[in-house]
Order: sequence, then C-alpha cells, then structure tokens
Amino acid sequence: MNELYFLEPKYDERVPETPQEPSELNQLLFQFFGVVAIMLGLWYLHYRWTASLNMDALWFAIPLAFAESMMFIGTILVVVNFWKVNDTKKQLAPKTMDDVVEEDQISIYRDKKIKIDVYIPVFNEDPALVRETIWAAKKVKKLDTWDVCYYLLDDSGNDEMTKMAKEEGVPQVLRTSSKGRKAGAITNAMDESLGDFIVIIDSDTRLFPNILLNTMGYFKDDAVAWVQTPQWFCDLSEGKNLEDSWHDKYGTVAKKSANFFQKFFGKVKVGEDVFANDPAMFFDVIQRRRNNYNASFCCGATSIHRTSALRRVAISRWVDRVLEAKDRDEAIKELDVEYISYHTSEDIYTSLLVHAHKQKKYKSVMHPDVESKMLSPLDLITWSAQRFRYAGGTIDLVTKEFSRFFKSGLSLGQKMMYFSTFWSYTGAIWLTILLFSPIIFMFTNIAPVQSYSMDFFIHLIPFLFFNQMALLIATWGINSNRGGQFFIAIFPIILRAFWDVARRKPIRFVVTSKTAKAGNYLSMVRVQMGLIGLYAIAIIYATTMHLIGERIYLTGYSVNLMWSFFNMISLWAIVQAALYKFEE
Repeated sequence: MNELYFLEPKYDERVPETPQEPSELNQLLFQFFGVVAIMLGLWYLHYRWTASLNMDALWFAIPLAFAESMMFIGTILVVVNFWKVNDTKKQLAPKTMDDVVEEDQISIYRDKKIKIDVYIPVFNEDPALVRETIWAAKKVKKLDTWDVCYYLLDDSGNDEMTKMAKEEGVPQVLRTSSKGRKAGAITNAMDESLGDFIVIIDSDTRLFPNILLNTMGYFKDDAVAWVQTPQWFCDLSEGKNLEDSWHDKYGTVAKKSANFFQKFFGKVKVGEDVFANDPAMFFDVIQRRRNNYNASFCCGATSIHRTSALRRVAISRWVDRVLEAKDRDEAIKELDVEYISYHTSEDIYTSLLVHAHKQKKYKSVMHPDVESKMLSPLDLITWSAQRFRYAGGTIDLVTKEFSRFFKSGLSLGQKMMYFSTFWSYTGAIWLTILLFSPIIFMFTNIAPVQSYSMDFFIHLIPFLFFNQMALLIATWGINSNRGGQFFIAIFPIILRAFWDVARRKPIRFVVTSKTAKAGNYLSMVRVQMGLIGLYAIAIIYATTMHLIGERIYLTGYSVNLMWSFFNMISLWAIVQAALYKFEE
C-alpha cells in the first residue's frame, strides 16, 4: 500500500466534526439521570447481595455479583468524569513573552519574542510521509513576534531522512543512543533548541494553519503547562450502505432483504470505522470533561507545552530520585533529568507528575477544536499492538505511582480521573466472568440468581434504563456503539497486558505503523472466535433441551439468550476487523 494514500483528494475533502456544543439543559439532564442511575445501581447491588444469590450455586452466584459490583465502580467514575463541560476560556494569541511568562521570570523575558519549537520525532518512517508533515507544519500561521522553528528528532539513522531534512531546511536533532525512546528524544532536543514552548506532533500529523493562533492564548495564564488538541483521523473506513454491501456479495434478493431490514432498524453501514478508531468519544467527551477537574492528560501528538513547566517538574523529580537512591553519586551519574518521563506511556506519566507538582499548581487544557489530521491503524496487528501498549503502559504506570493516590499533590478530582483511566482497563477482568455466565447457564440450567422473578427485573431494569439514558445524553451526537463493542471484544489484549505487568515483563514502545500490512489476522482473534462458537453451541443445546421438554423455565433462557446474542455481536466486531482489507 502507498504510504501517501492519505493525500488522495477524497481524504482532503473530509473535515472533522465540530465539537459538542455545551448545553445547560443537556448537562442538567445528564446529572439527573447519572445520579439516579447511581442510586438505582446501589439499590440493585444491595438486592443482589442480600436477596437474589442462588444459595445452591454460590460458586457461580458470588463471582457474577462481584463482577457486577466492580463494573458498577466504573459507572460511578464515568458519572463523575462526565459531570460537567467546563471549557477553559479561549483568549487572543499572546504577542511577546510578557504575556505568557511565569511570574518569577518576568524580568528575564520582558519584551522577548516567543520561541515555539515544532518537534517531529521519527523512527524509520518513510521520508516522503514526513516531508508532507513538514510542509503542513510550515503553513502554520504565526505572529511577527513569534519565532517558530521546526526540528526533526531523528532516531532512525536513515540517510534518506537526512537527505530529505536538508532539502526542507529542517535541522535534525540526533543522539548517540535511543535511551528513553520518544521521551528521550524530546528531552535531548529541549536542551538543544531552547524554545519557550514546544509543539509535539507525530510523523503523520498534518497541522491545520490556525493551531497556534487558536491555542497559544491559553498560556496567558502562567499556570497552564500544556494544551492538548483532539486527534482526528482523516482515513477512517467509511463503509458501505447495507443494501449495496449485500447486493455486491449476494445479489438482488439480498439487497431487497437489506432494504426491508432497514425499514425497521434504520440505516446500517457495513465496515464503518471498522477498528473503532474514531477518537471523538475520548477527546470530546472523556478528556474534555476532565477540564472540570484540571485533569485532562497529555496524549503526545498535537500537544503544546510550556518548557519552563516541564523543566521545573523534571528537575524537582530528579532531585527526589537522587535523594531516594542508595548510592547518590551513582544516581547523579546515571539518572537523566527527564523533561518527558521515560516510559511506554510517557505522555500520561508526564501529565501525572506535572499535575502532582507541589511547588506550583500547574493546569492543563483540553482544547475542544480539532487542529490537525492524522493516520489511523489500518490492520489488526498494528491496531492491537497500539492498544496493548496503551493498556500495559497505563497499568504499569499505576503500579509505579500508586502511592501518589494517597499523598498530597493531586487534588481529589485529579486522583479520581487518573484512577478512572486505570480502572477502565480492569473491566477486562470482570468482563471475563460476565462473558462466560450465559454460557454456564445454557449448558447447566443453573442460574446465578434465586430466580428471574419480577422482583429481580424491578431492581435491574430501572438501573439499566437510567444508566443508558445518562450515557446517551452525555455522548449526544457522538456514535459510541462501536467503541462499546470493542470494549468487550478486546478483553484478551487487556488481560495479556495485566499479565505482563504482573510478571514485570517490560512493555515495549512500538512505533505505530502508517501502512496497512497484508495478511489474514484470524489467528489473532482465536479467543473471540472460540467464544462465539461456544455461544452458538450453548444456544443450540439449551434450545434443544427446551424443545424436548427437559427445561420449563423460559424466562432465564430468554434473558441469557439475549445476553448471548449481545456478546456475540460485540465479539464479532473484532473478527470483522481481522478480515478487513484496506482499499485505497
């Protein structure tokens, strides 16, 4: 596949969706439904533990009730996270350092031009792709009082990259080692370029012209340490209308069937955002609403940083690490002052340290508007490696910094938001129990509850209704269905990340490939396919038992049948991704 496929006109025609428009009514409705959902959830769980457990099958009943309880903690954290849209007020772009300098440095920087360094870290990418990134970066608008410079942070040792950099007049920042990977490259570059602010982008990031004019104004508040802008992928698979897809595969009769189906269920697209790469849910809902707690974290690409904040926090951390070391002289020699923390999840780790800095309470800003476009992973092996790195890095980070949740530095809201990020990954553990529960019931006819009685549904259904309504209101205008399916479907990837961290196996930093790799990836989804097959066998078995009169309780069968189909559809999402072949 051509690495520059995204330069085709069809991708230039795509524009990002506008961010959610804050609405007081929407916010109040969410808060109402969210609070009621929590109250009903507590009521339901109290009933589950005190009145509904099947005492004759506690081996089954207790693990399921425990899994439901753990998942409910996630519900509480989601409601807290989504509580309020509290965007940081936008300001006009600053002219000189007088407008943005930290208070204790005013005398040093009075009337000084603002130096903004655009960093493009690269490692074995195609120089032609990086050239397009440089061209887009050079089109970024600036004020006459700004000195905007571009640097190629090149750890690849590629002669073709060196040739391209010279042709474009962009300095290469080289190192003798790749220590710290991307974080180490940025740390090294900061000591060379000495900018007042740095813009971090990836090798495939094409900045929009107004990014600096739209974001630098936030830094007029001298406590703002960084601004994160949303990432947007211009190459998401658009999919086909159901009738066209079925017609191409199965003919005219199938097309008519698809039209009939859509009359009842609405328009359906096949292959739309097949990898659930659309980041709108993450940036426009999750991250944006963390502004309310000063807890949105840096996500690396398309972020702008105040270098004095990075330096201040890094030096303070370096001193602490030296003082904690058994051999301080050796620590002084070996430990780097890491402006960006050397870690697989360097972005969120650095964010945590900056937010926790006690000497000055730094702020972060999640800017709501998309200011660039990027490329998304287009094959399952690349996508899975990326998700594994995200999960493993976050889990490893929490194990390293767990004590911070019990110390001063982070506010309560910040602690809850960072913990929420970690807790979302634990969902894979509880999901394992939830995924196997309907299968166990279908084969054994043993229920985890005393009975699927009216009392059970009176406690369960109101909670499910208010919970779903709260999520629907919070995500209004953003399609979260695909993300919900993949939350279930990727549980083996997350479990493997937990296992590797538990046995202290390093989570390697792998650069996300910018091209789709050819091949069949069904071997990567054997667990999911096996579960789908197990569901099918369990359904056939349970149905047969009912037809021959061996079982008489239809309610439990019906509930678990619907539950099974829901899980099968979710698991099938990643099987579809394994079968997907990118078409230019």
